Amino acid sequence: MLRRRTDATSAGRPLSSVARQAQRSVENYLTGGNPPRWMERIAEIDNGIARVRRELAEEHRTLRHACGEDRDAFERRWRERAHAHDFSELNALIRQHNEWYPVERDLPFDPRTGEYLSIHGRSYLRQLLGPGWVLEQFPAR
Repeated sequence: MLRRRTDATSAGRPLSSVARQAQRSVENYLTGGNPPRWMERIAEIDNGIARVRRELAEEHRTLRHACGEDRDAFERRWRERAHAHDFSELNALIRQHNEWYPVERDLPFDPRTGEYLSIHGRSYLRQLLGPGWVLEQFPAR
């Protein structure tokens, strides 16, 4: 009786030769079809930084124009603006990247130091954004 039930419900198409040769695993299923999270996160970070740079460039120009020749007023107000800017969402993405990127990419590491190796000669770590970053990109003087 069990044999009849399985035979009756075994309808469907046979697997293609490509499907028969592909390795089946949960990992392959989860990673198939969509870009990996590390790739999406890097794009979100890069787009966010580009957007913030455009906004800050406009604010810098506007404030410089508003202050005219009063360089001290511009410097004071620009530093206040740099400290007031909120980077919490972008910094959360950067922290996630710094924590998970080496694991997601399965980066090699030095067993003596326990540090991940650099990629193309540079670190995978991204700098958090803050007042120092703003003043480095758009100096107050």
